[in-house]
Amino acid sequence: MSKINCNCCDLVFDSESKYYAHYIGIHKSISSSTKKILILGGGFGGITALKEIEKKFQKESVEITIVSDKNSFLFTPMLPQVASGLLHASNITIPIRYFCKKAKYLHASIDSIDLDNQLVTIERSFDHKVRTLEYDYLILALGAQTNFFHNENLKKHSFTMKNIEDAIAIKNHVIVMLEHAAQTGNYELQRTLLTFVVVGAGFAGVETISEINQFIKKSISKSYPSINPKNVNMILISSKDRILPEINGKLSEKATIFLEKSGVTIMKNTKADDADEENVMLSNGGKLSCATLIWTGGTKMDPVISDLNCEHDANKRIIVDQSLRMKNKKNVFVLGDCALIKDESTDTFYPSTAQHAIREGKLVAENLMLVFNNRKNLKKFTFHSLGIMAIIGNKVGIATIGGRNISGFSAWLLWRMYYLSKIPSFGKKLKISVDWFTDSILPPDVTHIGLIKKKEVNSIHVNENVPSIKEQLLSNS
Repeated sequence: MSKINCNCCDLVFDSESKYYAHYIGIHKSISSSTKKILILGGGFGGITALKEIEKKFQKESVEITIVSDKNSFLFTPMLPQVASGLLHASNITIPIRYFCKKAKYLHASIDSIDLDNQLVTIERSFDHKVRTLEYDYLILALGAQTNFFHNENLKKHSFTMKNIEDAIAIKNHVIVMLEHAAQTGNYELQRTLLTFVVVGAGFAGVETISEINQFIKKSISKSYPSINPKNVNMILISSKDRILPEINGKLSEKATIFLEKSGVTIMKNTKADDADEENVMLSNGGKLSCATLIWTGGTKMDPVISDLNCEHDANKRIIVDQSLRMKNKKNVFVLGDCALIKDESTDTFYPSTAQHAIREGKLVAENLMLVFNNRKNLKKFTFHSLGIMAIIGNKVGIATIGGRNISGFSAWLLWRMYYLSKIPSFGKKLKISVDWFTDSILPPDVTHIGLIKKKEVNSIHVNENVPSIKEQLLSNS
């Protein structure tokens, strides 16, 4: 770990333990009438908890802080549509500060959590300065990370689909592959350039390959006359004996039939074992030559979560009670991807979906208010999915609503209406609607965004004797 600067004085420490001893002994508040509520994570769970807490604690003496290494909330169900260029990236991202009516937002990564002393260490990105935050109540809503199962080759040679940068990178790469393929008459080279492999056949993988498949087909027909459409290969790899294991077998089969008719090859009971720059090695001994590999094959916990001194399951999720509190730490609530929540009615565990995270965030806010008012009987989390939906093609979707299977245009329209209604900002709703409309009447935009220069600011030295900007301007006039 790098040297730690005390954010309350000028001392520097070479270890976390020395810094904590100093901070607790010199700076940590002994008592305060203002209670500190600290939220870690800006996904569906964290943002929902923030919004509900701000509503419920308007008249309470609290200090609310949310910390995230991304300065915006990402509406992940629409992420594949950014990868295909259907939606503009900024239209599915909302600045976290938009939600902060009473709360303070800190753009930083989480370095460590000290449950015993109720301290969280965060690191500012531009100069790596470390500071420590106190809390009276902690809400852990940190999402999961992509899991490559310790395979560095897969990590190096594949794209992921976790954040907005991933979607933009995939879109740019797909356009570059089309441009390269349009300039070669070599059949094998064009075929390799136009082979797109997606690993993982859950919702993320299926919707990603569906969106890219539509984009490539439309782009070739409108903008790339020199490309033979027969050279395009869309391959979806599933480790299970079917795709979309989250839905029932009947609907999964319908989705399989449609994807195969649209040109997607589905490889079942297969895993991607390794990769290099132009090949994917499979568990069945086969090898696929491709220039594009997209990995949606699994998740794992952030080390900050997995290293916590508390009860975890085999996948390092934190085991919580029915009120979503960490066991033996009654002032710590856990929700979202990093929480293992048992469904007592079915003796199973709740899935990590956006709709569950939203309900969990609401319950955390309710229970936090009860704890704040010294109530002992907290509410228990119970929630049954409203349904699950996915878009699998042009004006084609699948959905299970209330146990009823829906497919085709009606499921596609339902997906759009439901998710559009869940976008937090009216302005974003309007922009998405415009994007959808223009896509229906205009050809795909195949503009490639080149490398964007980024200035690294690692430190800024402030000299108190230097005249202010205003003074410098006046002296030069």
